[in-house]
Amino acid sequence: MDDLTEMQPYVEKTMPMTPELMRYVRAQAGPLTAAQRSLMDATLALGGVAEMQIPPEQGVLLTLLARLISARTVVEVGTFTGYSTMALAEGVDTDGTVITLDITDEWSAIATEAWRAAGVAERIRQVHGPAAESLRTLPDEPFVDLVFIDADKVGYVDYWELLVPRVRPGGLLIADNVLYAGEAVSPDATGNAQAIRDFNAHVLADDRVESVLLTVADGLTLARKK
Repeated sequence: MDDLTEMQPYVEKTMPMTPELMRYVRAQAGPLTAAQRSLMDATLALGGVAEMQIPPEQGVLLTLLARLISARTVVEVGTFTGYSTMALAEGVDTDGTVITLDITDEWSAIATEAWRAAGVAERIRQVHGPAAESLRTLPDEPFVDLVFIDADKVGYVDYWELLVPRVRPGGLLIADNVLYAGEAVSPDATGNAQAIRDFNAHVLADDRVESVLLTVADGLTLARKK
């Protein structure tokens, strides 16, 4: 797969994502709620780390996917300020649960305030500490309907291996940043970009799932557990 020149010819349907086109796409996702806008503003105020927040259209997609499969139990790896957590909680059943894992509680106050404003706080359970350790404490059975991985890139393969057995047949696994700002395409990639390349190859070779890599935001992998 490194030699992309060996791919079969196909009809090109992609297009440059201009600022005007991006605004149009985001408008199609609908207006932000007051809770979403407040959380986005609070996150932007943090400065450079705000780049870790998913864009609004990706949040709408997460909510829709959770609703499409009638998700009741979601596991998220990587909370940050909680925008994706909130989107997932809005998509689960009213008695559903989003278990969100993060190495730190640094941004928990921002997240919790936003979840309360959105009316979904009671559907969310926060767990702090190394994600791999936290995942090992979860029931060792297929009880999860949907997974969202958006954390340290070098941990993606480990998180995947800990989560796939815990996802029910027909459940979804979603991974963010799988293009890594375009660096994932380079065979000379290093660091996080190489970790993402390794992860993408791992998912493609995993016969427990059927998957597709989408050019949403910074790249989004959707995988269905067989």
